[in-house]
Amino acid sequence: MDLRRLEHLIAVAEEAGFTRAAARLHLSQQALSTSVRTLERQVGVRLLDRTHQQVTPTPAGQALIDDARLLRAQARAARERARRIGRGEQERLRIAHTPAVTAEEVAELLARARAETHGIHAQAQQTFPGDLREQLLAGGCDIGLTRAMPATDGLTRVQVASHRLRVAVPAGHPLAERPHLSLDDLRGERIMVWGHPGHSAYTDLLIGLCRQAGFEPETERNPVQGTPPVTAVIATGHIAFVTAPPGPAAGGSARVLDLEPPVLVPVHALWVPHTTSPSRDTFLAGLASRG
Repeated sequence: MDLRRLEHLIAVAEEAGFTRAAARLHLSQQALSTSVRTLERQVGVRLLDRTHQQVTPTPAGQALIDDARLLRAQARAARERARRIGRGEQERLRIAHTPAVTAEEVAELLARARAETHGIHAQAQQTFPGDLREQLLAGGCDIGLTRAMPATDGLTRVQVASHRLRVAVPAGHPLAERPHLSLDDLRGERIMVWGHPGHSAYTDLLIGLCRQAGFEPETERNPVQGTPPVTAVIATGHIAFVTAPPGPAAGGSARVLDLEPPVLVPVHALWVPHTTSPSRDTFLAGLASRG
C-alpha cells in the first residue's frame, strides 16, 4: 500500500471530514477523495462512513488507521536513521518523559544503564502524556518514560524501574513534623494529582493505593501543569504523592516524608516496535541487567 494514501486516510479520520483534511494536506478535496477511494478498492472494504455532517472510520477503517500510524512511525524512524548515518552524525537517544518521571530520575536511569560506558549520547525532554504517544508515533522520540501509561496504538511497553513513593506536604502543614507517614494518615487530606481520574493511568494508580488502604481520597488536579511534582503543594496548601528524596524541598517551602510501609510505583518505557535504535536497545538491556 502507498504510505501517502494511508496518510490521507489518517488525516480524514483525525479531521472528521475531507475539507479540513485537504487543507491540512495541501490537496484538493477531489484529489483527497480519489486517493481514499483508491485505498478502499485496494483493501476491498469500506474504510469510512460518509454523512453530510461528518466522516467517521468504519471498524475496518479504524483498524487500518491504527496500523498505519505504526507504519508511519516506522517509516519516519527508518528515514531519519538513514539520514543520520549518511551524514556521519552521531546517534542520539531521544527520550521523552512525562512530568511524573522527573529529569533527575531520567538521569538516574541513564546512569543505571551505564549509558556513558556504552557510548549512549542522550537528550531528554519533558512532555505531557497526551503528546507523548503522538511524539512516538510521529518519530519525534525514540523512547518514552512514564508511570502506568498504557501501551495503546500498538506501542510496546516494559517496566524498567520501581521508585519509592513519598508524600510532599507544605512546610507549615500539621503532618510536616512527622518522621514518616502511612497511607491511612492521608485520610481526609486533599491530594493534588496531575490528571483527571479516569483519564490518567497514574492518577488512577494513586487512587487505587488509597482505596487499598481503606479510604476514598479527595483529589484535585494541579492547576499548574509541567512543574516538578513536589511544587504542587506550595500554592495549594494540600499534599501530593512524589518520588523525590525525603527532607526539605522547593527551597524549604515543602517537606517530603517517607511512607511506611514502603510503597513502590513503576516507571515504564514505551516505544514503537519494529524500529531500529541501537542506543535504545542498549539502554533497555542495561536497565534489565541491573534489575
